[in-house]
Amino acid sequence: MDKLDQYRVFIQVAEMGSFIKAAYALQLPRASVSAAIQQLESDMGARLLHRTTRQVRLTVDGVQLLERVRQLLADAEDIDKLFHTSQRKVSGRLNVDVPSRIARRLIAPALPSLLRRHPHLQLSLGSTDRAIDLVQEGIDCAVRVGTLLNSTLVVRPLGQIAMINCASPGYLQDHGVPMGPEDLTKGHWSVGYTLASTGRELPWEYLVSDSKHTVDVPSRVVVNNAENYIACCSSGMGLIQIPRFDVQHLLDRGLLVEVMPEFRAAPMQVSLIYPHRRQRSHRLNAFSEWFEVLMRPYLEP
Repeated sequence: MDKLDQYRVFIQVAEMGSFIKAAYALQLPRASVSAAIQQLESDMGARLLHRTTRQVRLTVDGVQLLERVRQLLADAEDIDKLFHTSQRKVSGRLNVDVPSRIARRLIAPALPSLLRRHPHLQLSLGSTDRAIDLVQEGIDCAVRVGTLLNSTLVVRPLGQIAMINCASPGYLQDHGVPMGPEDLTKGHWSVGYTLASTGRELPWEYLVSDSKHTVDVPSRVVVNNAENYIACCSSGMGLIQIPRFDVQHLLDRGLLVEVMPEFRAAPMQVSLIYPHRRQRSHRLNAFSEWFEVLMRPYLEP
């Protein structure tokens, strides 16, 4: 077994956390998988995996090696296809990280169309609504909403997501329909939202002639994720500001109602980000092009 094959075995064991499962996935004898890892550890002069009777975990050295060999094998695959007529065939594993609401509401329902188009593509879909190190965690591409901090990552802006104000019919029946920001301080409540990074509750915002304004709207409940935010609004706990795509299905069914359309918050930027690479893989190109089309109906014109 050559070095690249040993790396492939190592990645499979690391991702599955099991020699037996890796052997089954690779269609190799378990003894061959164990021998490949032992030889790799001997060549590296380092222990790469912690083995117990219940699980297999990466050591610190194993984590560092995993990051490097993933990129090495991706580059080797691209080189192998460089001069072949089949070079545009999309295949292999793509690790993507997206906000949980986009994963659930948009990507998951549409995935069959992507995989029918590219039957040899394997997508690892993660959802972490926090800043992560794409290189350290082996992520090929991430979708991010909002303002991005300066970094060494490649950023591909896709457009802006429209924001709306909404409430449940029951809430509006009990508290009245606010017609403008001045009404929000007269017996109205909001569902508070805090940022996980700061713990600070976000203010109620609105635009007038492209100028941003804020107003203090009291809240009886404060949440830190979109699922609870929408659920509390649906149960009549207060008004919320939310991307339209998040609640369009509830608006269509009359379970939520848009209010104050002339006083919406500023739209939020949505972007694809990925590490600097001299040549993007066909997998990444296929996903990014597909996602851009998928996202287009929910972006501001």
